[in-house]
Amino acid sequence: MNKLAHEVADYFPYAEVRRFQDDFINTIHSAIEECRSVIIEGSNGLGKTVAALSACLPEVVENKLKVLFVARTHRQHDRIIEELGEISKKQPVTGISVRGKREMCLNHVAKAYSSDLHTFMEICELLKARKRCPLHQNIEYKSQLYFEILEQVALRPYKASEIQSICRRYGFCSYELVKGALSEVSVVALSYLYVFDPTIRNVFLKNLETPLDRIVLIIDEAHNLPETAVDIASSTLPLFTVRPAENEARKFRHREVEDFANALKVEIEKMAGNGPKEQLVSESFISNLIQERAGENDFKKFCEVLHSKGDAIKRSLFSEGKYPRSYIHGLSEFLKKWLETTDDDAYIRTLNRYISRRGGKTAKLEIAALDPAKITAPVFSSTYCNVVMSGTLQPLEAYRKMTQLPEDTIRKVVPAPFPREHILPLVCCGVTTAMEKRTPEMYNKLVKRICEVTKNTPKNTGVFAASFEVLESLVAAGLEKTLDKELFRERKHMNSRENEKMVAAFKKCANKDGAVLLGAQGGRSSEGVDFPGDQMNSVVIVGLPYAEPTPRVKAQINYFEKMFPGYGREYGYVLPAMKKASQAAGRPIRTPTDKGAIILMDYRFAAAYCKSFLPAWIRDHLKIVPEEEGAISRELSWFFKKVS
Repeated sequence: MNKLAHEVADYFPYAEVRRFQDDFINTIHSAIEECRSVIIEGSNGLGKTVAALSACLPEVVENKLKVLFVARTHRQHDRIIEELGEISKKQPVTGISVRGKREMCLNHVAKAYSSDLHTFMEICELLKARKRCPLHQNIEYKSQLYFEILEQVALRPYKASEIQSICRRYGFCSYELVKGALSEVSVVALSYLYVFDPTIRNVFLKNLETPLDRIVLIIDEAHNLPETAVDIASSTLPLFTVRPAENEARKFRHREVEDFANALKVEIEKMAGNGPKEQLVSESFISNLIQERAGENDFKKFCEVLHSKGDAIKRSLFSEGKYPRSYIHGLSEFLKKWLETTDDDAYIRTLNRYISRRGGKTAKLEIAALDPAKITAPVFSSTYCNVVMSGTLQPLEAYRKMTQLPEDTIRKVVPAPFPREHILPLVCCGVTTAMEKRTPEMYNKLVKRICEVTKNTPKNTGVFAASFEVLESLVAAGLEKTLDKELFRERKHMNSRENEKMVAAFKKCANKDGAVLLGAQGGRSSEGVDFPGDQMNSVVIVGLPYAEPTPRVKAQINYFEKMFPGYGREYGYVLPAMKKASQAAGRPIRTPTDKGAIILMDYRFAAAYCKSFLPAWIRDHLKIVPEEEGAISRELSWFFKKVS
């Protein structure tokens, strides 16, 4: 403990500091003392969550600041509160995890009649307005009890699930209780959207009652932030929204809106039928349709007309006791975004064909953002300071530039804490998923190599393909039939609950003869899920997950080349792929005691350029396996015999 500053040691809850964990903690603590942001890379097994909390809390408590700790999944949010609970045994600290309104809701009527978030919000507001939600009404009827519980929640760290249990027992709205506690606690664990989505952030900060300049922002798994930011800044208009807008306009006798929606539907269907999977759309596409079919030359005025008609429809439905949803209103929001982003080269417009969840062919218009800084810069420039951390952030300066963190941001890479002999990183010659080499013969060879790994792995093996297309091709090549262990297969449209159930069943096989988990790099199972011990002894990374060279990807590369000359391809194409591969490769090694083999099944990983983007704990000890029978078997047999 003497490696930590005295004030930090008062908050660190464990008897021992892991190897290099003190370096991680002290770097963050020093940055916050200087009111500076920090980008810090620390590998899995380092204990980044408790380290970041312990480093921040002394300054936060002393200066009456607040910590917003953002992470992607509910599992990660719970982990933050669990670590805060350990800290609270030494120091009085408070915190709460936040989930979405729909996920927190205990009203069975609202959940049963809402097929999506938008509908749920409308039903929720309708029930509250008509005083037909007893959970919400009880806040008024049993106000004394409600405020007593609220005071209790503000005394120690609480998970969102614990809040739900309390509210289920006493009959209160759990979302309102969380909202009421936000201003009273020191640490809030939440998703990226609460901080980075401008609309959600504005509402959230009002409930938080704390301005951004009094907030220490900690971002976990921060390698995901650029992609998330681009998604937030983008906007889509699916055909299944345009068609109901046309019907709605016909029902309410808005002829010019009906004509426009019909023309838009017809044009989208025509382009989707004749063109490639993704194609660029001109900025004038919408304005031309407005002029031709609605007889309006003023784009802005037409947006305002649609917006007002949509509002009127919502009010009319509400007065009739119906769900106040207007597709015309949704259409107006998309058109407004189209107008606002005109002449901004940080956006492109595309039409995309895709397969719906029900398996049907459909299409959508998209306003695709290219610059993550459109979303991240306003936040990073306004907070007290930012702690940006992940196991895969290098090159750190590239990350800082892309997200526009302050120029004086501290950059730090902390070494991995686990012993060198616990890791066997291999790269296989003779195999690849490069587009021009995706032949039946290559997939047969890949299947054979994967089976060689699974046969020589004591228990569980993870296999993460470059894409779902590659995954399906491995299955088509007979992977499941060739394996001598049970196969658990991730599917493209699997929801989080289905995925969690599959992963749990896979993990249980570690107590038996082992199994194989087949997923995609960048998918649900390859990031944010831990597989310690025998839950994943080996992981196979099948191919480099380079994005398909669509118009959007090419535009992304060109945009970054303009912003950062000489680095367009690296920032827009190579780095996203290598981060996905690196994240998947780290799944078996989650603690300093874990032992695992990492098999990179694509010869391109051995090239100096690609290799340079791998984490140092993999890159520095990478061994090339020749293309010969039994080479992988010998390496794995020797490794698992040594570490057993």
